[in-house]
Amino acid sequence: MICFTDSVENITPEMLAGFFEGWVLRPSAHTHLEILASSPFVVLAIDESVGRVVGFINAISDNVLSAYVPLLEVLPQYRNRGVGKELLTRMLAKLDNFYMIDLVCERKQQPFHASCGMSAAEYGCTAMMVRNHRRLPAGR
Repeated sequence: MICFTDSVENITPEMLAGFFEGWVLRPSAHTHLEILASSPFVVLAIDESVGRVVGFINAISDNVLSAYVPLLEVLPQYRNRGVGKELLTRMLAKLDNFYMIDLVCERKQQPFHASCGMSAAEYGCTAMMVRNHRRLPAGR
């Protein structure tokens, strides 16, 4: 049975194994827990039958106007079961009072996000980013 929570209380690093698929440098489970605990908004999907987190989403915000969703991930064996959609739907509900709710995704992921009520930027915007790989030591 998968349940959803907005609390990291009682979550241990061991419950966060297997995330950050395809990343050049994966944050450790301890760092992952630190990210979630430091985020003002978080939703976790937990498979109670095995006692592990199987999906998560977090958001950061100025708590006035805008929020940004940097991470949304579901473990491969739990994909295509509605877990990601439920995570994003719950997060968008939490952020409903903000004017701007932004995230960056690959074009192939846009239909998924649109199915939850988001839309592609209409202003000709494209995402810009910096990835400081030296700032995340392997295993941190």
